[in-house]
Formats: sequence, structure tokens, C-alpha cells
Amino acid sequence: MSKPFTFKQFTIAQDRCAMKIGTDGVLLGAWASIDHNPYSILDIGSGTGIISLMLAQRSIADNIEAIELDDAAYEQCTENFEASTWADRLFCFHAGFDEFVDEYATDETDEDELYDLIVSNPPFYAEDVTSGNEARDNARQNTSLPFNELLSGASKLLSKNGIFSTIIPFKEEEEFVKLAATFQLFPKRITRVKGNANAEVKRSLLEFTKKPSSNLKTEELVIEKDRHVYTEGYINLTKDFYLKM
Repeated sequence: MSKPFTFKQFTIAQDRCAMKIGTDGVLLGAWASIDHNPYSILDIGSGTGIISLMLAQRSIADNIEAIELDDAAYEQCTENFEASTWADRLFCFHAGFDEFVDEYATDETDEDELYDLIVSNPPFYAEDVTSGNEARDNARQNTSLPFNELLSGASKLLSKNGIFSTIIPFKEEEEFVKLAATFQLFPKRITRVKGNANAEVKRSLLEFTKKPSSNLKTEELVIEKDRHVYTEGYINLTKDFYLKM
């Protein structure tokens, strides 16, 4: 059984979730911009609820909602929300993203009902992955949430001045950005992540808006100098969350 993961201001139980807490979710939860003071936030495919909880800690957003399809993960996410200091601001829907979009984003939906910040740490293993654990495989494979479905839904649910933030494999970045443009989502900020200075870029943190940006900001983040010796950039990004940072 997986032990609960304790952060500085909240604890995550994860024994019933196929995908455990990993660096990707923590990176996105710490990196996603809240400079525009979002009132409402949506976390697509919440898993344990880690990203929503990080955003609850970082922001004053009144309304933080999550969507999770897997039964066990949905129940555990809800319990993690209820156990937190911010329970009154957090809510998880038990639904697939496609049905959520169909029900929520209609011609009658007002601008003020849309989300100011949408985040997603999506499943992104396009190739067949078999671990023997069906729930884990579903959580890892992008067939359960194809990129075009994610981008289409995000574009419909995002307010006109809102931000959509996600993390994907670096090898998918170029095609993902091209695909996003077909849904009128344009990159504003990109941070490419390496495990160490000599490693290849592994992940891309991407921020999109509905307005093309004339000043795309690109950065690189290196996580470790040596094994378990973290860079200043990674420490600064995550120190409000990890106990030992």
C-alpha cells in the first residue's frame, strides 16, 4: 500500500490511484501562472488532486473544480479535497472530459461561467503500454484523452482572457503547439525540463491563451545538479510544497 504523501500544507492519500504523485504533476502545479488572479480553475484528469490542491494553496481562486473518470481515483481525490484546509473551494466531478464539455460548454454558457485557468497533466503515452494494471495503463495512454479532445474542450471552456497550462513530453511539443493553433490556442510561455544539465530535454511545460502572443517566453529548467542535489531553479519553484526543500 502506498503511504500518504505529505507536503507542507496538505497530505495526499494515493493508495487507490493508478498514477501516483510524480514530478510532472508537482511541476505543473507549481509552474502554472496565477498572475491573472483566476477566480475559477479547472483541473482535467485530476488523479489524486495534487495539482488542484497546489493551486488552492497558491491562489485565492474561489472555485477550483476537477474532473476524474476513474472511480477509485475520483473517490480518493474527493477525500483528499475534503481533508484539506481548502475543502470549501474544491470540488471533483466524476465524469469523462467529453461528457463534461458537452454538458457545460453550450451556446447558453455565459463568459463568466467559463474558467480563468485550466490545467491538465494528461495521459500521454501514445504507444501501447501494458503493465498488467489496467487502471494505470488507462491513466498513462493518451487514447483515454487524445490531445485533440483535450485542446478542443479546453478552448471551449476557457474564458477569453484565461490561461491553459499543461505538461507533455518534449518530443510532442511541436505537433501539440500546431494542433493547439487549430483550436485558437496560442503559446505564451514554454519551459523545457531536463533531469540534469547533461540530459536531454524530457518535458515541456506549456501555457496557452486565446490571443496570439508577440512575445513568446521560453526557458529551460534543470532539476538536479547531482543525484538528490537540486538546482536553485527547481528549489525556488517547489520549496513552498516539498517538506525538505
